[in-house]
Amino acid sequence: MTEHQRPGDPATEGTISGAVDTKALLRLMAWLSPAFPIGGFAWSGGLERAVEDGLVRNAQGLEDWLSTVLEHGSLWNDAVLFCEAWRQADNQGALSEAAALGLALAGSAERFNETLSLGKAFIAAASAWPHPVFERLPANVPYPVAVGAVAAGHDVACVQAVAAFLHTAVSQSVSAGIRLSVAGQAEGVAITARLETRIEALSLRAASSGLDDLGGAAVQAEIASLRHETQHSRLFRS
Repeated sequence: MTEHQRPGDPATEGTISGAVDTKALLRLMAWLSPAFPIGGFAWSGGLERAVEDGLVRNAQGLEDWLSTVLEHGSLWNDAVLFCEAWRQADNQGALSEAAALGLALAGSAERFNETLSLGKAFIAAASAWPHPVFERLPANVPYPVAVGAVAAGHDVACVQAVAAFLHTAVSQSVSAGIRLSVAGQAEGVAITARLETRIEALSLRAASSGLDDLGGAAVQAEIASLRHETQHSRLFRS
């Protein structure tokens, strides 16, 4: 059992049936709410450029894009880093290493700025719930490492926490797709519903993963993120 795993936690037992206490659930809902002041609405993770280049043209294209990023791209790596931070929440050295690795994995300047700015903003806002884990996190921390460590510190079970994190990322991308006019509101809700099972499975897999499982093959998404840096007219910062 790794440092921060607890008997009965889903990350230890490989099930999503573990109970989450009400206070932990309320905190998780607050931290991942669209209203939480981290500025997530300003970023699209390269989706805006994918729409500009015709890689995503409609709701089906948006769903395919998100499925690929979940399974083979940045969201998979974010899930692995999230779970590593959750396990190592009591280990300052390991958290610093995970944070440095997360920043090094950023494939573009915009991706780097996105995960770093969201991470810093999350720490600043989540400090309203004081905990010693904040003292163990480095000043420059990517978003998934920040949320994973804080979730562990407040006893939010790993699988549920990373599932909520991924669901929020998908929901934000769906919202971006709606703003970019490739999907309507009803289509966006349907995409979120269809990706639910994929998010659940991915969360279970990430919770039993390690840093050796990092890696991706979503090449077009990485290129889109790079190309967005020189896009003249845009709604989003990435």
